[in-house]
Amino acid sequence: QLVESGGGLVQAGDSLRLACAASGRAISDYAMGWFRQAPGKEREFVAALSWSGGSTLYADSVKGRFTISKDNHKNTLYLQMNSLKPKDTAVYYCAGEGAGWPPEFHSWGQGTQVTVSS
Repeated sequence: QLVESGGGLVQAGDSLRLACAASGRAISDYAMGWFRQAPGKEREFVAALSWSGGSTLYADSVKGRFTISKDNHKNTLYLQMNSLKPKDTAVYYCAGEGAGWPPEFHSWGQGTQVTVSS
C-alpha cells in the first residue's frame, strides 16, 4: 500500500515536499516514481528512482526543480518540489513495484493534490 502526503495550496515560486509511505513491501526492492494528472489531462510521468537509489529519471518539465529521493529505513519515497509554477498544479501519485529501467510500475497510491497559485 502506498499513501501520499504533503500536498497543498502554495504560491508560485514556493516549495513543497511530497512523501509516499509504503507498507507491505520494502521500497529498497524495486524502482519507485511519481506521476501527476492535471484536470482534463492524462496522467504524466514526473520522476523515477531506481531500486538502488543510484539512478533517476525526470520529465523535462521538472528537471532542475524537482528531486526524487527515498529513505529505506522509513520505507518512504519523497519528491522535493522547488520553484513551483501554476502548471505544476495536479494530483500527484506515488508509483511502486517498478520493474525494468525505465520502470514499469505495478502499484499506485491514491494521490495528493498540489495547487500552485500565480
